[in-house]
Amino acid sequence: MSSIRSRDRDSVIQSLRAGVVPKVGQHLIQVGRKGELGALITDIDRVANGGSAFRLVIGEYGAGKTFFLNLVRSIALEKKLVTVHADLNPDRRLHATGGQARSLYAELAKNMSTRTRPEGGAFPGIVEKFISDAKAESKSKGVAAEEVIRVRLAQLTEMVNGYDFAHVISSYCSAFEDQNEQLKADAIRWLRGEFTTKTEARVALGVRTVIDDSSVHDQLKLLARFVRLAGYGGLLVCLDELVNLYKLANTQARQANYEQILRILNDSLQGSAEGVGFILGGTPEFLLDPRRGLYSYPALQSRLVENKFATDGLVDLSGPIIRLSSLTPEDFYVLLQKVRHVYALGEPERYLIPDDGISAFMKHCSHRLGDSYFRTPRTTITSFVNVLAVLDQNPGTTWQDLVGDLEIEKDSGGDSERIIPQDDELASFQL
Repeated sequence: MSSIRSRDRDSVIQSLRAGVVPKVGQHLIQVGRKGELGALITDIDRVANGGSAFRLVIGEYGAGKTFFLNLVRSIALEKKLVTVHADLNPDRRLHATGGQARSLYAELAKNMSTRTRPEGGAFPGIVEKFISDAKAESKSKGVAAEEVIRVRLAQLTEMVNGYDFAHVISSYCSAFEDQNEQLKADAIRWLRGEFTTKTEARVALGVRTVIDDSSVHDQLKLLARFVRLAGYGGLLVCLDELVNLYKLANTQARQANYEQILRILNDSLQGSAEGVGFILGGTPEFLLDPRRGLYSYPALQSRLVENKFATDGLVDLSGPIIRLSSLTPEDFYVLLQKVRHVYALGEPERYLIPDDGISAFMKHCSHRLGDSYFRTPRTTITSFVNVLAVLDQNPGTTWQDLVGDLEIEKDSGGDSERIIPQDDELASFQL
């Protein structure tokens, strides 16, 4: 293993200690999930070849859904796809009438990423790549760049809202040539769904429509077609925290969102979408609850029913549902080794705990938590990072002093467990 940059190390460790997924350096701590990852890589390749994909990634809280989605996104970027991602919340939904769906689209557009801009904000760069590719083609064919751009954008006009989308891209191209920064900014604002009134859009860009709650899915399909015209493989849409749809108290609003998921699924699996993939992350109750989950919507239940023959350890990763299987104890051991390695900046001589200490920590967790310590690893990983922090900041303290004093305590909600120390001097362990 090679040394690790201090910036990457701090990003990973701080994220793990807070119980959240690091935005960079996921590859440093990735273990297991080989089959699931292989299935998603197949989807990415299909999207890059002009096809479409739809997956529901299902796992318990803390099982690693967000980490898995981020890892898949990073792979998609390496394969020259454009990715957009967002978490659903009460103000961001797939379907709404009060602007929540448009808010979701705006968040997706803001987080648009490419391999050279993995942190988001890649929309202007994608449009300018489209322009530069058109100019290169115009030189090779000996025709005007404007003609090449017009012919390329004509492919978008056949789609819903495609005419106005093409007009806005054309406006950006003109502003790019004329160095009109205001027009460029207005065009990007429209493309990101930041215009709220048609009058404002007409004055700024001469278009009669704006991206609203009813057009989000059509706009994503337009984006997928456009990024392919700009030279990318396709578009990968990652949506997490879909359990927020399950939590909607209004039955009609919840069913309308499930109907939108059905539309996305049908478009993806029937081949009517081109170069776009959807990955949605949710919990088992979001999928299976017959009163409020996806299974409460009969059309979705019939499409998402799992393979009844995949039982007793048999798996089927070809369907629309990917269940994140539990990490094995062996995987978990490797994971803790990797966390230790990252904490030490990739230098074995700086390891704060030996392999025997990791084994003892795992045995302790197994004794206290049973198999849940590797089935939902967030809590245990956070505790392990806290152990390393105490060892690092208290010279002379040994891992035996710490591991022997850990206890399990119910959290305030009473529905999950956490590891805390008995001694007050180790209060920094608390999660």
